[in-house]
Amino acid sequence: MRTFPAAALLLSALACASASALAQTPPDAQGFIRAAPDQIQWKDAGLGVKNVVLYGDPSKPGMYVVRNTFPPGIMSTPHYHSQDRFVVVIKGTWHTGTDDNWDPASTKGMGPGSYMIHPKGAIHFDGAKDEEVIVQITGMGPVETVSSYPQGPRFGPPHKMK
Repeated sequence: MRTFPAAALLLSALACASASALAQTPPDAQGFIRAAPDQIQWKDAGLGVKNVVLYGDPSKPGMYVVRNTFPPGIMSTPHYHSQDRFVVVIKGTWHTGTDDNWDPASTKGMGPGSYMIHPKGAIHFDGAKDEEVIVQITGMGPVETVSSYPQGPRFGPPHKMK
């Protein structure tokens, strides 16, 4: 397994660019921030995948909360993270694989309300098969994402690699 600094830098840049996604929604007098769905400004990550940082900054120390949306037929390529990540499915059936083969047939579907932990250093891939999927991820930064196939794209239509 090799590290892929360019992908990690791209992911960090996307996270930083998204870090102010709720900046237009200032805290109230008590510090509460409320954001309706139409106030959330998604950022394009390519191939229809979108993300938004709702809280914190994954590239800096501290807690962060991000959301990712995957269009039908698109998954992340196999990768791992430098920190544990905690994922809740918000919409659709999220398909998760826990190896580096990128074979959609080996995934397990998880519906809305489902929860999964991505342990630090554990290779996985995930995304959508037949419908749009939205997941919310919480973790502690800084976090790095390392691709199992650094020569390939970060997202795409999955196919068996091995």
